Amino acid sequence: MDDGTERPKTRAELRKSATKKRRWPAVLGVLVLVGAVAAGGAWLITSHHKGSSTVSAATPRQGTSTSTTVGPTTTTTQAPGPGFVAGKITAVGDSVMMDYQPDLTSLVPGIDFQDEVGRQWGFGEQILSTLKAQGQLGATVLVGLSTNGPITAQDFDSMMSVLAGASKVVFVNVHVDQPWQDPNNQVLAAGVARYKNAVLVDWNSIASANPGWFGSDGTHISFGGPAPAAISAAIAKELKPS
Repeated sequence: MDDGTERPKTRAELRKSATKKRRWPAVLGVLVLVGAVAAGGAWLITSHHKGSSTVSAATPRQGTSTSTTVGPTTTTTQAPGPGFVAGKITAVGDSVMMDYQPDLTSLVPGIDFQDEVGRQWGFGEQILSTLKAQGQLGATVLVGLSTNGPITAQDFDSMMSVLAGASKVVFVNVHVDQPWQDPNNQVLAAGVARYKNAVLVDWNSIASANPGWFGSDGTHISFGGPAPAAISAAIAKELKPS
């Protein structure tokens, strides 16, 4: 959801000529090179960053896509937009997220959790909007909401409008003994399908196959049990770089 670009470094070796006969060929070589550039040649700039070598012609602007081609394969990586911090993960959720927060933290340390009991979708959206305006929102965002009330396709699109520019948004669907469970999960599944930077963790399928994990409310899970471990593993798989 955190970046300056290092300018390429040029190495220059200064050699002392032992004789005038060795100096003149070097001078003639420089004159030939200058003439070639003036005739329309181009410099190939090789930059070294963190031990790797790449060929670059321009510095990409934040929020744009750049492609690196090696042979026939092209890989496109989108940098996070304004307001997002590269390398940071922000999680917004309700009490269910609080249930699995310790397990997820052990798998993916450093997550900025913004979870609260009873949190509604709209309040979560407001929190993300505020963090983005402050330049504190992670380039990767985890959303674990809609346990506490129904949501619509318009709600999903509104959330994604706030998260425009995020590198990745991970949604967790809900397992709750309420009539809005299935409609909400349908909204989440359909919404994720419309956005290329959004993915879904199907917690409801995992939970439905293990009814013994839940208490009388059919929603919350015990700390340290198999349920928080299972949902955390599923989420961590999507949060960690592939």
